[in-house]
Amino acid sequence: MDSLLEQYILDHIEPEGDYLYRLYRATNIHLLRGRMASGHLQGRLLKMLVRMIRPKNILEVGTFSGYSAICMAEGLEEGGKVYTFEINDEQEDFTRPWIEGSPVADRIAFIIGDAITEAPRLGITFDMAFIDGDKRTYAETYEMALRTVRPGGFILADNTLWDGHVVDHAYDKDSQTQGIETFNDYVARDERVECVILPLRDGLTLIRKK
Repeated sequence: MDSLLEQYILDHIEPEGDYLYRLYRATNIHLLRGRMASGHLQGRLLKMLVRMIRPKNILEVGTFSGYSAICMAEGLEEGGKVYTFEINDEQEDFTRPWIEGSPVADRIAFIIGDAITEAPRLGITFDMAFIDGDKRTYAETYEMALRTVRPGGFILADNTLWDGHVVDHAYDKDSQTQGIETFNDYVARDERVECVILPLRDGLTLIRKK
């Protein structure tokens, strides 16, 4: 997107807020691949989708710096909870203080572990899931999410256009690109769901479980 048009959009949506602004800045200063954080536009979309769907329990796979978890928690009604899993334990020292210091800390459960095996053990039926973890296991993560999300619930999957690599044959042998392509093909054929891909940032797929 043209940078001027992108700035115009950001100037005409809900403000990011000081805490999220500082978190996004710290993410880009202190972490590798800081752009993996959702950022202002996608963060406001996640909050809006939570407002629309009105979930009680949200599953997030891939916490990273905690930006998206905080955005989704902002949209929750009282009693709602985001259960966010991060498989990389080296991420905890950065992320946990930001989550626990946020205004919505009481709405977020930050868990270090593999969501594919650990999330079902919570025994929770989720109303919404946000997949943003290891691209190589997206299809497997999706199947887990589909089992734990209620009928009529929603699954969101990030990075599903993967910088355009999904249509660039130069990346045909890249394992992460292969993981995204496998996931996209699988979901498109899955009669258990309805789906649409939004060309927002790196691609965001919205999936509704029938």
